Amino acid sequence: MADIWWKADPHDLHRLIDRVSSVYVERSHLDRDENAVVIINKRETVRVPAAMIAVMLLGPGTRVTHGAIRLLADSGTAVCWVGEHGVRMYAAGLGPSRGAGLLHRQAWLVTRPKERLGVARAMYSLRFPGEDVSKATMQQLRGREGARIRKLYQEHARRTGVSWDRRMYKAGDAFAAGDDLNRLLSAANAALYGICHAVIVGLGASPGLGFVHTGSAISFVLDIADLYKAEYTIPLAFDLTAKGLTEERDARIGLRDRITETKLLGRIVNDVKALLTPDGTDFDTPETSELWDEHLGTVPAGINWSAQGLEHASQASGETITSADMGEQHITIVGPEFDEPAPPEQPS
Repeated sequence: MADIWWKADPHDLHRLIDRVSSVYVERSHLDRDENAVVIINKRETVRVPAAMIAVMLLGPGTRVTHGAIRLLADSGTAVCWVGEHGVRMYAAGLGPSRGAGLLHRQAWLVTRPKERLGVARAMYSLRFPGEDVSKATMQQLRGREGARIRKLYQEHARRTGVSWDRRMYKAGDAFAAGDDLNRLLSAANAALYGICHAVIVGLGASPGLGFVHTGSAISFVLDIADLYKAEYTIPLAFDLTAKGLTEERDARIGLRDRITETKLLGRIVNDVKALLTPDGTDFDTPETSELWDEHLGTVPAGINWSAQGLEHASQASGETITSADMGEQHITIVGPEFDEPAPPEQPS
């Protein structure tokens, strides 16, 4: 008799030379095998070295053991509980060994007007390819963006034959305001916010420290999501309305499929990193806990800094625990559909 599926021999997903940005798991069981996370479903058993994962995205139908979560936390891996294919984020966690370097870099940029304006201009330059925005003010950039979006709405209305009046949104109840098209836009945008939120948290940045948006706990999420609305949520909402598909689920599934086809998750990772740490930036993010010092910058933590403990400082200062560099890959592991329960037998 064949061995039961959950005892199948695991195989290594990647060699040591590879680096994985994120792993998305759906309809599977996660357990620990020494220093690897084992992902098990009825189709396959996959072994992923925990230190090579930057973000573990847990989708629907996923079960995870305490041992697996502890290993991911010790490895500095972010864990996000998300909807199908990363659309919508419900919760997230970071282990205590995760470095705060990217968060410090983000805070440094957002609290200095010149640097903050530079990041904002870089964001707008992604929306206006080929145009020079290096000297534009925020007022000028907002005006150009408003004109661009208004033109996009008009173009998609002509393309699909769907009438368009204006954008309507009701805070706190996004799906109650406006016509079907407006409700679909709100639903698709909410799903896009979810996946951007998951990436930002997974990278160790702050969702609240925005450069264009401010004052909200998800200001940076709104900044990043705005980079993709013209390409994803706006055309999707018009296409769905033209087909008569007007439920929130239609927008969520449509966006999910589009994100999967175009590998948007990896693109968001690259864009966030490029905005916060562009080429040429002198940026270092140690993966250990340190203590701040007004003269030295930082000194090692976990040391008794009394006179008798100072001898350990020089030894510990060279010891750092580093996780693997983030790569450009996004891995998806999806188990087969769950079997439908057999109907109860009828009494004879």
